[in-house]
Amino acid sequence: MGVDYYKILNVDKNATDEELKKAYRKLAMKWHPDKNPNNKKEAETKFKQISEAYEVLSDPQKRAIYDQYGEEGLKGQVPPPSDAGGASFFQSGDGPTTFRFNPRNADEIFAEFFGFSSPFGGGSGMKGGSRSFGGMFGDNVFSSFDEGHRSMRQGPRKAPPIENALPCSLEDLYKGTTKKMKISRQIADASGKTLPVEEILTIEIKPGWKKGTKITFPEKGNEQPNVIASDLTFIIDEKPHTVFTRDGNDLVATQKISLAEALTGYTVRLTTLDGRVLTIPINNVIHPNYEEVVPREGMPIPKDPSKKGNLRIKFNIKFPTRLTSEQKVGIKKLLAP
Repeated sequence: MGVDYYKILNVDKNATDEELKKAYRKLAMKWHPDKNPNNKKEAETKFKQISEAYEVLSDPQKRAIYDQYGEEGLKGQVPPPSDAGGASFFQSGDGPTTFRFNPRNADEIFAEFFGFSSPFGGGSGMKGGSRSFGGMFGDNVFSSFDEGHRSMRQGPRKAPPIENALPCSLEDLYKGTTKKMKISRQIADASGKTLPVEEILTIEIKPGWKKGTKITFPEKGNEQPNVIASDLTFIIDEKPHTVFTRDGNDLVATQKISLAEALTGYTVRLTTLDGRVLTIPINNVIHPNYEEVVPREGMPIPKDPSKKGNLRIKFNIKFPTRLTSEQKVGIKKLLAP
């Protein structure tokens, strides 16, 4: 799997954003090269590793890809499987392209994280902070830190991302499908003048994708002078289904039956999301909490669509509201121990 980013930051694989920040703050302060003049080469290596690990794990999309494909898949060193597994590989209008991660400069991440105040105390602006560092660790401390931050301030800012819900039926998410999305946006010519254009974006919905899966088209927002266009992100949403609800990789269906059917036997007939008809005889007594589980008839599992979750059948038993005296006597005789 290549580099273990979780191990580098000494965090669990379920670490929260706050835990990641705490780990990065502690390790970045410990291994900043200007704080380690006697072993600067080792410190630089560790500082870069810490920064790269934090950059990946603090970004939900990069983290999802890393968790599934490792460092090699994240950096495009190995081709990913045909199924993106909900990891939000980038798409373009001409078809899918592999996500490729290039680590940012470690000093920029450090500067962005700690802001303009001194992370070692002092609380002044960047220049004051640098003088404070110099007093503690040498005359030339954080000069590259200052320079990197100035270049960041001078460069164009990126517009915030644009997010849109993409409603999908359970059938779409079961079988996979292709959706064409028409967008209108402003693009800038060489002189900076903007003009409207329309584009068709192709989104490949993979079998098993879940609500919340993101598909990102980099810089497909409106272009403006001195502003990097925003990323356009579609977020999968699930349309309500008349028969099934989804619970993770399982499908759940509820059948309405009479008390007589619950006691004497019942045959479930269901049409699956891909059009097959299932016939499931149940000879057990069906009580209010009874659940029939049909293996491998649920949703495809994103990492391996050949495998599926389960179909869980629940029952809503209709009890009679009134019984005659004769019926009560008959039921007692039938159900007597």
